[in-house]
Amino acid sequence: MGRRLPPTPPCPALLLGAADGVGDSCPIPLGARPRSSACRRPSGAPAPAPHGSAMRGLLLALCALAGVSCRNQEEKLLQDLMTNYNRHLRPALRGDQVIDVTLKLTLTNLISLNEREETLTTNVWIEMQWSDYRLRWDPEHYDNIQLLRVPSTMVWLPDIVLENNIDGTFEITLYTNVLVSPDGSIYWLPPAIYRSSCSIHVTYFPFDWQNCTMVFQSQTYSANEINLLLTVEEGQTVEWISIDPEAFTENGEWAIKHRPARKIINSGHFTPDDTQYQQVVFYLIIQRKPLFYIINIIVPCVLISSMAVLVYFLPAKAGGQKCTVSINVLLAQTVFLFLIAQKVPETSQAVPLIGKYLTFLMVVTVVIVVNAVIVLNVSLRTPNTHSMSQRVRQVWLHLLPRYLGMHMPEEAPGPPRASRRRSSLGLMVKADEYMLWKARTELLFEKQKERDGLMKTVLEKIGRGLDSGYAQDFCQSLEEAGPEIRACVDACNHIANATREQNDFSSENEEWILVGRVIDRVCFFIMASLFFCGTVGIFLMAHFNQAPALPFPGDPKPYLPQ
Repeated sequence: MGRRLPPTPPCPALLLGAADGVGDSCPIPLGARPRSSACRRPSGAPAPAPHGSAMRGLLLALCALAGVSCRNQEEKLLQDLMTNYNRHLRPALRGDQVIDVTLKLTLTNLISLNEREETLTTNVWIEMQWSDYRLRWDPEHYDNIQLLRVPSTMVWLPDIVLENNIDGTFEITLYTNVLVSPDGSIYWLPPAIYRSSCSIHVTYFPFDWQNCTMVFQSQTYSANEINLLLTVEEGQTVEWISIDPEAFTENGEWAIKHRPARKIINSGHFTPDDTQYQQVVFYLIIQRKPLFYIINIIVPCVLISSMAVLVYFLPAKAGGQKCTVSINVLLAQTVFLFLIAQKVPETSQAVPLIGKYLTFLMVVTVVIVVNAVIVLNVSLRTPNTHSMSQRVRQVWLHLLPRYLGMHMPEEAPGPPRASRRRSSLGLMVKADEYMLWKARTELLFEKQKERDGLMKTVLEKIGRGLDSGYAQDFCQSLEEAGPEIRACVDACNHIANATREQNDFSSENEEWILVGRVIDRVCFFIMASLFFCGTVGIFLMAHFNQAPALPFPGDPKPYLPQ
């Protein structure tokens, strides 16, 4: 605005002194009472002459009338200018005259950018200037009035509206007064809160930057009637959105990188021969501040997802607990994905970067659940159901543990596992067949009877040979007790073989558990590497997605005040 009103000329009547020099020493307006003793007549002083009081009253009356005349000069000027003035007609002397209208946009607050509705809300001041020959006057005829404030609804307006508004509000918020100069120049600075459409690109959300525009054009006048121009200040065209540092409020989510302005003639919607189409476009290239999303979504999601990788440190047999932890992590990731879906627009053109990352983490978690099921299946295998081949034993129990840094128990020397397993299975099959046709109580008493009777018979036969005192009788008693002794030896051998077979069975069962541990360790290294590489890759992609150094590719002009 930058213009100062000239000082109001003093009323001529006030410059007149007391005509007769008689009366009070200080002037008192009409209807006022003196408050200071300096303005009161001293006691004992003679009263003023009657003709002096009359003269003073006459002068004060003339002063009041002259003041009313001074105050009415602006009103008289407005009445003279509005006489026969039609605000619906374009201020052109000829029909082919083009009216120049200059525009300047001052941003006071970037209120918000709603990604889901693709709406940019801004608080701006729109500065417009043009000339109206019907609003000219000679300041000398109106007490040197250099500036006149007129309601904007009383003068012609160029109908400049926001074309890409989204709520149907084309006009400004408040119709403020226009400032009119004696040469007919009009200056108008109305405020407005606009909700304009802004196409959102969600590919790199929340590490994205957006290019939003505010397109202004005349609603009813073509380029043959008015010429939209950018304001020129100090010999330089203002090709940018102005920001007043004292009035501007910084947005907590978005940082303004570039704010250029351009006049566009004959855009892609019109042919080059059409000279009637013109627009003034103000660009806002803004970069998102991702700290909010990093603290509230990305960091918690990374920490929760890392717990799914740690399930590989649970015992191999704890497959149920592994699946429980992994599924809980999967549900938490689903909640985070739902929160992101509520923020970004419903579009199928691109997938947000954070959505890709959450989907990647969900895939990793599902693979961990599958690994837990496989490890549980391997760990619960027994020699009765599965036979471990030598190749599996060589790879999973000897080769891989060496590279993974795992300490495996050494295998005890003995016959091959296959023969031992077959003999063990044979004994178990015979025992099962014997158990089928013998009751458990009968087997219990039969074994007790055989053990007690066999030992008693052996002791009786050997005792008779010892009682005789002759070596021949003792040898004969040993021969007689030979079958029973042989039966005892066979029983001891059977017990030893059964114990050995049981140990072999447990040892092979432990081998399956060790295989499950090795699978866990291999999957841990694979999933941890995949998790780390995926996380680093996502953030590297976000790091390189920065707003351009210049507003328009190939145009070296910075579109900033020099």
